[in-house]
Amino acid sequence: MPPQLHSPWPELDYTSWKDSLATLHQWVQIVGKIRLRTMPWQNHSWHTTLYISPTGFGTQSIPYQSGAFQIDFDFIRHELHLRSTYSEDQKMDLYPRTVASFYQELFELLTGIGLDISIHGSPNELEKAIPFHLNEENCDYDKDAVRRFWEAMIKINCVFTSFRGDFIGKCSPVHLFWGAFDLAVTRFSGRPAPLHPGGAPNMPLAVMQEAYSHEVSSAGFWPGSDQFPEPAFYAYCYPTPEAFAQQTVSPKEAFYSPEMGEFFLRYADVVASEDPEGMLMQFLQSTYEAAANTGHWDRKSLER
Repeated sequence: MPPQLHSPWPELDYTSWKDSLATLHQWVQIVGKIRLRTMPWQNHSWHTTLYISPTGFGTQSIPYQSGAFQIDFDFIRHELHLRSTYSEDQKMDLYPRTVASFYQELFELLTGIGLDISIHGSPNELEKAIPFHLNEENCDYDKDAVRRFWEAMIKINCVFTSFRGDFIGKCSPVHLFWGAFDLAVTRFSGRPAPLHPGGAPNMPLAVMQEAYSHEVSSAGFWPGSDQFPEPAFYAYCYPTPEAFAQQTVSPKEAFYSPEMGEFFLRYADVVASEDPEGMLMQFLQSTYEAAANTGHWDRKSLER
């Protein structure tokens, strides 16, 4: 029997596992690009995302010719599983290994069961875009740190999913976007938005503009970066009314970043709370209300 999920919210220290995070991010991008290439297009690039699973992250079922396949990261056993209607289950081990090694073995597994798939072989939304098959730089993999990250994502996914249920307008599923590596849920007002100016590194402008073709209020979580070296929750809206930044949101630990144009709540503050789920839900609800009120959304028609 695999070890059980820990009940407290795990602590996440970006600086202690950032090298493993960088490697995992690249691996997840490779799997995400496979889904992007094989799934039929869905609005706002929803066909490209991954999802939180009971053991890790996964693609869910992907149609392929007259069958289907899916790829799952298992962070309990530290394996990658390839399941399909074409063969017996395939797997590969997750351990400290280069991105190039991961890329080569995964595509050998795909080819071996008759899945003829090719992807754009460089990462997106990263400043340093080394082609996957040449990336010998990112090779760290701390199993305990990766598992803690997944355990945090399990808990966050539960709160995000509950929050999503109170909205009857158009709303995204709770998605794991592999570009910036964030878990997010997005609500829509139903009205078109002005063309997005773009700005994400290694991301086509047309993709950004289609993603933000309509007014949104979006919230999410990401594990940190060198520029913001701690995991945090975020909330923003597009387009952004001038009054959005002046709104009072909850909990008191939340703050607005003029540089980013978003509200933030540090993951560490949520973990330290007596009620982490309640604190996070306060943040999600109050930042949505800030967006909806300043953007003059028709809340009576959109909320349960």
